[in-house]
Amino acid sequence: MHFNGLTDKQVEESRKQYGSNVIPDSEPTTFWAEFKETFKDPMIRILLAIAALMLIMCVAGYAEIYEPIGTIVAVLIVAFVTAKTGVASDTKYRQLKDSTKKDQCKVYRNGLVTVIDVDDVVVGDKILLQSGDKIPADGVLIHGSLKVDNSALNGEAEECPKTAADASFALPEDITGDTFVDAHSLFRGAVLFDGEGVLDVRKVGLSTMMGKMAEEMQEDEPDSPLKVKLGKLADMISRFGYIGAVVIAIMYFGYFILSAGGFEAYFSSGAPVIIQDIVEAVSLAVVIIVCAVPEGLPLMISLVLMQNTSKMLDHNVLVRKAEGIETAGSLNILFSDKTGTITKGHLEVVEFFTADGVTIPLDQLSQSGKLKGLIDLAIGKNTQSMYDGEGRVVGGNATDQALMRFLGQETFRKLDEVSSYAVTRSQSFNSANKFSQAYIAEAGRTFYKGAPEKFLAAAKTYLSLDGDEHPLDLESVNAKIDELAGKSMRVLAFGYSPSEMTENAINADTVLIGLVGIRDDVRPEAQEAIAEVQKAGIQVVMITGDRLETAVAIAREAGLLRARDDVALTSAQLNELSDDEVKKIIPRIRVIARALPTDKSRMVRLCQELNLVVGMTGDGVNDSPALKRADVGFAMGSGTEAAKEAGKIVILDDNFRSIKDAIWYGRTIYHNILKFCKFQLVINVAAVVVSAIAPFFGVEEPLKVTHLLFVNLVMDGLGAIMLGNEPAQERYMSEPPRRRDESIVSKSMMAQIVTMGLWLTALSFIFLKAPFFDTFFASTEQKLSAYFVLFIWSALFNAFNVRSDSFDIFKDLKLNPGFMQVFVIIVLVQAFIVNAALVPVPVFAWISNMFSCVPFPPAGWGVAILLAFTMIPVDILRKVVVGRK
Repeated sequence: MHFNGLTDKQVEESRKQYGSNVIPDSEPTTFWAEFKETFKDPMIRILLAIAALMLIMCVAGYAEIYEPIGTIVAVLIVAFVTAKTGVASDTKYRQLKDSTKKDQCKVYRNGLVTVIDVDDVVVGDKILLQSGDKIPADGVLIHGSLKVDNSALNGEAEECPKTAADASFALPEDITGDTFVDAHSLFRGAVLFDGEGVLDVRKVGLSTMMGKMAEEMQEDEPDSPLKVKLGKLADMISRFGYIGAVVIAIMYFGYFILSAGGFEAYFSSGAPVIIQDIVEAVSLAVVIIVCAVPEGLPLMISLVLMQNTSKMLDHNVLVRKAEGIETAGSLNILFSDKTGTITKGHLEVVEFFTADGVTIPLDQLSQSGKLKGLIDLAIGKNTQSMYDGEGRVVGGNATDQALMRFLGQETFRKLDEVSSYAVTRSQSFNSANKFSQAYIAEAGRTFYKGAPEKFLAAAKTYLSLDGDEHPLDLESVNAKIDELAGKSMRVLAFGYSPSEMTENAINADTVLIGLVGIRDDVRPEAQEAIAEVQKAGIQVVMITGDRLETAVAIAREAGLLRARDDVALTSAQLNELSDDEVKKIIPRIRVIARALPTDKSRMVRLCQELNLVVGMTGDGVNDSPALKRADVGFAMGSGTEAAKEAGKIVILDDNFRSIKDAIWYGRTIYHNILKFCKFQLVINVAAVVVSAIAPFFGVEEPLKVTHLLFVNLVMDGLGAIMLGNEPAQERYMSEPPRRRDESIVSKSMMAQIVTMGLWLTALSFIFLKAPFFDTFFASTEQKLSAYFVLFIWSALFNAFNVRSDSFDIFKDLKLNPGFMQVFVIIVLVQAFIVNAALVPVPVFAWISNMFSCVPFPPAGWGVAILLAFTMIPVDILRKVVVGRK
């Protein structure tokens, strides 16, 4: 049947009325947008508030300009690094996307068949569909018959037959799982297995099901677990700093009153004195707040995420959103699509056996001579599939294509070149006969392939591996067929007859050559990766559009269904349960079959309500909303653009091994963030306590504002490099996952921070007040300069402590060369600051004055460094005590 299609004028009218078929991409990430996004971070906002407070103090003449400028510079660096990382990740994703060719389709226009871009399709177009084509829009089949692969839409790899509808058939408005498999409806993204027909386009662009999913994906995403944890940490530190500042300021003001001899004597001293004391108390409060807030934490996280985002490309992991890689390490539950993720995504021959039920390994079959030659003819000369010029299997249905891959391109080419193998007569497969046949006159044989029951009813003998004929053993072969059916394999039989073919019948002298089991098989690497992910304490749930029996068989083979109380259920069974009932069984769910997109989104939502960190893998359009809603979505590199647009991470090689690597690196990043928090918070605790109580011991400003600037910016920024690149440890994959609402500061971590912070505080006052140490210095200025050295070296030695929770604090230093490099850089920079006045150049003297440092004797350096080194044995002692407890 010929169709004239639309004219150019009608195309324009349709486009104006119904819109175009373009599904808009998300807007490219811009540097400015990412830059502004940084300022929504609670820690950044605290830093800006502190900078504003310090600026006010500077204008009033009660503070130095260095601190607010330094803080603002730190914030700008964080924003720059974060924006650069976000833009780089987005650019890599778009390069991957642009490298793929635009889809095209064949359409009737102006009475002719023409090839156009899918984006140019309009409502009313008549699309010519042939085997292998991708459906370009939603509509109805009005001519021909097709077999469709809907796996990109519902995850189901089965063939779905479609027949022509009459003119009254309307495309359903409410799409359900049954709509995909009805008799006439076709949807954008599905692929034709076999057949030819004409599609009447009813919906285009954002009106299609794929378009609606794209719109749904524009909804706001939940905050990442790291962002939630850091928000809580920021609140905790803010409360600690602000409450501590107020309490210390009041105590300090009370100290002035007591020193003056009471309230009456103090308030009679005059307004100028009182105002000066209030300003001093407020200044101390500001210093306390500055000490409490870890300015380097946002920078450290930005640097670590940026470094690991680049590193993950070597593991075939494209990180689209930098926070996604850390979130991967926090997963509690991972929902995985079946087709193409756990399985290979296409049917293939997974087992060959002779009619006595004996399985023959596929590599052994190739050496069997006669048996292999007959199998090659039964497949290669009795099929609608073939290899194209690029080595791809085209034509035929999914079963034919699986058999052609089993045959191999080289064998197919050889058979094609032999003229004596020309097919004289043939009859294709049909649902009534359930077999196909081809007669080769020169060979004098008819070859068959089809349903086993047809052969078992006709054949009397079968071939063994050595090529000899034996009487058929029905009991053995039926037992084997039942066994494979239990594994959700489709069984096909092959035979030959030495007689000419008979229409619609298998000859009585047919010899059974052998049988094959066909299935969309489990990826071997997926089994191992699933086991490792489960070992990491992550629950893996397979969620698929396949029927329950198939899903259960695959899940058992993949290692998902093991325990007796593991739950496998269908979408219908799931929807019979209330949200509360589903929440109760979530820990036991392993398989959800016949799943709809709404089921996936619902499961993500319910798990997040239970404070679980949720991952979703997928490659189809149907996976996209759930990929977007999950805390981290793993999109497959070979999947649809909609899925890749929705995921935070793209797995370029579709390999579960890469998902495991992403989880491992995510956990490593989190551990490195914890190490840095311990490193920095020990410094902050000590700085707060020392600065707060030193005036009561007669020591005015043991740490100057510029010293705190050095601690908060130089130490923290370089500390991010020191600890951000700590190597991944195998033990991280044996740890239980963390809950979404779990505090970033655990009890053991708090114990280490408090213990080492108090020890550094004690060291500080021992050094500052013990007369013994005065003998090493000629002046108070020298001693305070040496205290600055003591404080920084103490922090550096504590960096070794935080590398490990056990005693192997020097292990694997070679794997993180940046650690010792930064250690040396900080030591050299501080030595330069302290000794800058020795250089007879005015600018160096200015540096020395800015940091309130003067040179002091080598013996003083030795004492300061020796005291600082005690940080290591004290923490080892703490670990011994904790270990005994």
